[in-house]
Amino acid sequence: MEKSTDHFIYALGALLGLVGGVLDVKFGDLLLTALFVLASTMLLGTLRPPRPWRWTLLVALFVPVVQIVAYLLLTEKPYRAQIYESFLGFLTGIAGAYGGSIARRGLKELSRK
Repeated sequence: MEKSTDHFIYALGALLGLVGGVLDVKFGDLLLTALFVLASTMLLGTLRPPRPWRWTLLVALFVPVVQIVAYLLLTEKPYRAQIYESFLGFLTGIAGAYGGSIARRGLKELSRK
C-alpha cells in the first residue's frame, strides 16, 4: 500500500471524527453519534484492514475532544455527562473497525478461491 494514499485515509478519518464530534455537540444524540462512528470506522476498516484499532482511535478520539472544545469555547455548554458519554464512541468504533476489517479480509479470501 502506498504511503500517499495512507495520508488521504488518515485525513479522511480525522474529518469523519470531527464530523462525529460536531454531530454530538449540535444534536446531543448519543445514538446518532454512535452510529456515525460505527459507519465511519467500518468504512476505514474496509479501506485499510491492517491494524483496525487505529481507526477507532482516530475517529472516536475526536468526539470527546470536540465536546471539550465546545464546552470551553461555546456559550451553549453541554452537560458534564454528555462529555463523559462521548467516550462511548470507542465501543462502536471498535465494532465498526474490526467488522470492516474482517469483512474485507473475508471478501478477499472468498474472491481468491
